Amino acid sequence: MLFEKKLYNNGMKACIRPDRERTFEAGVAYTLSAALPILLMFVAMLILGAAGVDGESDLYKYLSLLLPQASLATAALVFFRRTGTPARSVYHPCKWYYFPLALALAFGLFALSEVNDLFVGLFEKIGYKPAGMDTLPTLTGWYLIPALLIIALLPAIFEETMFRGLQTGMLAEEGWHPAALIFLSGALFSLFHGNPEQTVYQFLCGVAYALLALRSGSVFPTMLAHFANNAVILVLASVGVNDFPAAAKPYIYSVAAAVLLLVLVFLVFLDKNYRYERKPCVKKRYFLGAGVGMLLCAVEWVGVLVMGML
Repeated sequence: MLFEKKLYNNGMKACIRPDRERTFEAGVAYTLSAALPILLMFVAMLILGAAGVDGESDLYKYLSLLLPQASLATAALVFFRRTGTPARSVYHPCKWYYFPLALALAFGLFALSEVNDLFVGLFEKIGYKPAGMDTLPTLTGWYLIPALLIIALLPAIFEETMFRGLQTGMLAEEGWHPAALIFLSGALFSLFHGNPEQTVYQFLCGVAYALLALRSGSVFPTMLAHFANNAVILVLASVGVNDFPAAAKPYIYSVAAAVLLLVLVFLVFLDKNYRYERKPCVKKRYFLGAGVGMLLCAVEWVGVLVMGML
């Protein structure tokens, strides 16, 4: 089995509550992750508005970034509590070589930014104005430290716990086919962020992270890849590098694409650490639990797109 194989051997399978179907509860966790930030941000906006805090301030930006992470952590805790699933079934150790693979994957994914730029270009043709780095707080000097914590470290922990731990790992334990899980993870991950200009990149990142999680049987390598990806972007932005020089782009992206291809070939065709065990499962129970969350995220995505066109 995937994330729980050691726990099964230790007799901890009995801790899982049979009256709480994990397929449904994983879907509910996604809905809770999508709904809580909306509610919390609404309350925060009322408080900040009453205090006269500007929407362009760092405090406002940090709250808008921090509240989704707090919501993911809360949703994960609710899942573990309601199902009786031990948290250790997600935070499972893995073989050492998945960590250098994770770093290579993080570098290789930069090759996909050009694909995402083409997608954004289509939106720009209908009047959409990308926000770019304007949504980020101040990154210069010591301000980089809280940014790395809230924008790189916390998402690496909580987003990977939710999307590769609960939405991928737990559903794999329930018998879902890995190919379906990989693309579902990418779609849910991208949709959750509600950012049209990052849709393609986040989808492809989610797909790659899910593949790495399934092969390694752990979220730790994907946490490393996620942190490295976000941290490099922040560090570059802090020194004024929001894009690679035009002359260097072909070389950087060519090397990154080659690295990405090698990592994917290894994970898909050569790594045999994970074997799919077919089990009967009722997928509609998952979508029953996750449906409201998917709808909320889709509405937010459309709303951001429309606002970007005004």
